[in-house]
Amino acid sequence: MQLSIRRVFYIIATIIGLFAILIIGKVVLIPIAFALLISFILFPVALKLESWGANITGSALLSILGLLLIIAGGIFLFSNQIIQLSENLSDFKEKILSVFADVTFHINQNMGIVPDLEKGELFERLKDWLNESASALIGQTFSSTANTIFGLLTSIVFTFLILIYRKGLVRAFVNFYPPEKREKAFEMFKSIQQVGQQYLFGMMIIMLILGLVNSIGLWLIGIDNPFFFGFLAGLLALIPYAGTIIGASIPILYSFVTYDSIGMPITIAIFFWFVQFIESNFLSPKIVGGNLKVNAFTSILSIIIGASVWGVAGMILFLPFAAMFKVFCAEHEGLKPIALLIGKSNYVTRNPKDNFLEKGYKKLKTRLSKYRAGRGKE
Repeated sequence: MQLSIRRVFYIIATIIGLFAILIIGKVVLIPIAFALLISFILFPVALKLESWGANITGSALLSILGLLLIIAGGIFLFSNQIIQLSENLSDFKEKILSVFADVTFHINQNMGIVPDLEKGELFERLKDWLNESASALIGQTFSSTANTIFGLLTSIVFTFLILIYRKGLVRAFVNFYPPEKREKAFEMFKSIQQVGQQYLFGMMIIMLILGLVNSIGLWLIGIDNPFFFGFLAGLLALIPYAGTIIGASIPILYSFVTYDSIGMPITIAIFFWFVQFIESNFLSPKIVGGNLKVNAFTSILSIIIGASVWGVAGMILFLPFAAMFKVFCAEHEGLKPIALLIGKSNYVTRNPKDNFLEKGYKKLKTRLSKYRAGRGKE
C-alpha cells in the first residue's frame, strides 16, 4: 500500500473527526461504552437464565438486578466505616491544615518569602480560605454526583437494551460485510466480545485479590478502617497505573496526618510498593495480560488519550477498547499493521539462550522416547 499526500490527509482528517465526535458526544458515548462492557459480563448470566426457561427480557432484568444487589451489598458492607470516616472528617481537616501550615511556615522562615508571618496567623488564613471555598466545593461535588448518578442510570438502561437486542445488533453489523465474509465477521465480533469479557473478569479477580491482601496488610500494620482503605485501593486498580498510586496515597496521607509516628506511613508505602510489584509482575500478566495482548506503549498511550478525552472514564475504558480494536484490525488486511503496532507479538524477540535450551530439551525428550521404546521391545 503506497502512501500519498491525499491518503495521509484523509487519515489525519478521520482521526481528528473521530476525536471530535468522542469529545462532543461523550455525554452519550461514555454510558454506552460502560454499558457495552457491563453487557459482556452479564451475557453469560443472561444465557444461563434463558437456558432455565426465562425469556430475553426477564433474563436481562434479573442479570442487571443481580449486579445492582452485589454493588449495594458492597456499599452496605463498608457503610459503617464510611460513616466513621465522615464523622472524623473535621478532625482530619484540622490536622491537614496544621501540617500544611507547619510546612509553609518552615519554608517561609528559611527563604523569607513573606516577612513577619506568624504560624497562628497562617493557620487562620488557611482555615478562612477553606471555609470560603467550601460552598463552591459543595456545589461542584453535588454537580459531579448528579452527573455520576445520571450516567449510571443511563448505563443501566443501555445495558438492558444491548442484552435484549444483542442478536439483532450483531446481525446488523454482520450484514455490513459481503455474504461470503459474514461468517468470518461473526467470529470476529465473537472474539471482540470474549476479549472484553475476559478483561473485565480478570480485573474483577485482580480487584478482589488486591482488596483482600491490602486489607489484611493494613490491618496488621494497625491503621484504622483497614478494610475500607484496602478495598478502595483494590477498586481504584481498575484505573491502570494511576489508580494504584492514588489507592496507596490515600491511606499513606491518612496515617501521616492521624498518627504521630512517621513509621506507619513509611511502612504503608513499602507495603503498597511490594503489593504493586507482585501485582504488576505476577498477577496481572497471568490473569489480565494474557487476555489483552496489548503492549505497554499502547497501554500507557491509551490511558493518556482516554484521560484527555473522557477523563477518569477514559482511563478505565480506552485500554479494553484498544484490545478489542486490535482484534478488529487483525481481521482486515488493510488494518493488520495497526494490529501489529497495538499487539505484543511484533515486539517479541527470541533469546538465543532460550533457543539453545529449547533444542536441548527436545533432544533429551527424543532420547528418552527412544530409550523407552527400546525397553519396550526387550
